[in-house]
Amino acid sequence: MTTSPHDRVAEIEREGLEALAGTSDEAALDAWRVRVLGKSGTLTGVLRGLGELPPEDRKVLGAAANLAKNALEAALEERREALRRAALASVEADAIDVTLPGRPAPRGRLHPITQVRRQILDVFERLGFLVIEGPEVELDSYNFDSLRIPEHHPARDMWDTFWFDEEVDGKTPLLLRTHTSPMQVRFMETHEPPIRVAVPGRCYRYEATDATHEWMLEQVELLVIDEGVSMANLKGTLQEWARQMFGPSRKVMMRNSYFPFVEPGVEVAVDCFACPGDDPSCSVCRGSGWLELMGAGMVHRDIIEAQGYDPERYTGFAAGMGVERVAMVLLGVSDIRDFHLNDPRFLAQF
Repeated sequence: MTTSPHDRVAEIEREGLEALAGTSDEAALDAWRVRVLGKSGTLTGVLRGLGELPPEDRKVLGAAANLAKNALEAALEERREALRRAALASVEADAIDVTLPGRPAPRGRLHPITQVRRQILDVFERLGFLVIEGPEVELDSYNFDSLRIPEHHPARDMWDTFWFDEEVDGKTPLLLRTHTSPMQVRFMETHEPPIRVAVPGRCYRYEATDATHEWMLEQVELLVIDEGVSMANLKGTLQEWARQMFGPSRKVMMRNSYFPFVEPGVEVAVDCFACPGDDPSCSVCRGSGWLELMGAGMVHRDIIEAQGYDPERYTGFAAGMGVERVAMVLLGVSDIRDFHLNDPRFLAQF
């Protein structure tokens, strides 16, 4: 007795389901799929033979074959998931041994830069500073113009800048801030003296990197505005901060420097920790014996006056320190780039 095509489809589906139930691993599943549903599979052969049938039988048989194919594919996925769950349960069952001690869970920790930034801010909070934050995407007017660095001024060359294509109101360019000093102006716009704030934040500069320079850096900005603030207040504040951060044995130097938004301006440096101070091959000080930590100075009279304060009554000082530079000194790291390589072997030391 000859088996009809319809019966052959039903037989393939029944035999396929029975064979599928006996599979025990992924390799057996793949072999079953090739044998039944593959290009040369038994069900595929039926579908290829549809062209030899009369049109009225072709339509009916084609529908039946497609239903069988869908049912077999669904059964295949169900069997694969069942085997996956069984394998997982077996692994979990084998992994449990109540006689063994518990497996230690890896513990995360704060990044060394975060640790040092918190240390810096802790000292300034003890000295009476309020900690505030500002935007990393900044307006050109705050980053430069309001700080006495107008467009085309040569002082802009001191800050290699990442610019955005977008503008605000069609005229004010946007940029990644090059320093935290814009928050001086932003805070003075909305507050009256006395002012004593510390501003942590990331800054970005399009410059070549080396052992003491990175394109992304963290800063802590200081701003003090009050009656009678002098250079002596600036020196005393920074020296006390350095004493609390580094201890009394660390040497601190202040030397004249230029920044457009302060007058007079100074650089603050500490003695080199990586060499005796006279090694020209030293990657930290290059033989100078000093590592610069920050720029500082007395807030320029023009900036105080521009915010509506009486420059005859109020004076102030500002400073901006590099957190990574401070971390190099505290942690004895001779290459600033190590902090952001994300090497767990390096980070685990701190």
